Amino acid sequence: MWAQMLIFKTAPGKLSEAEKMADRSYSAVKGIKGFKGVYYFGDPNNNEYGSLYLWETKEVLDAVMKEMMPKMQEATNTIAVEPPLRRIYEVYEPKL
Repeated sequence: MWAQMLIFKTAPGKLSEAEKMADRSYSAVKGIKGFKGVYYFGDPNNNEYGSLYLWETKEVLDAVMKEMMPKMQEATNTIAVEPPLRRIYEVYEPKL
């Protein structure tokens, strides 16, 4: 499994906009084969928000991001005050 994390900072008072963006993003990916889940998080005290998307394979993640990244960047840029931090990680699942 693979994870993509995106973190961005906004001007104060943008929680509602960040939540709307999360809702639109989830609607866009929820039916994609290989999508395993997503978590959205944020700290309105320091105006930092983010997402952690989980994908079945790196190939699925890459294909979806190739198609959706321009739209995601455009949406993020409307509320972010600096370029977002984007990271991709391979997920370790304990073998217990």
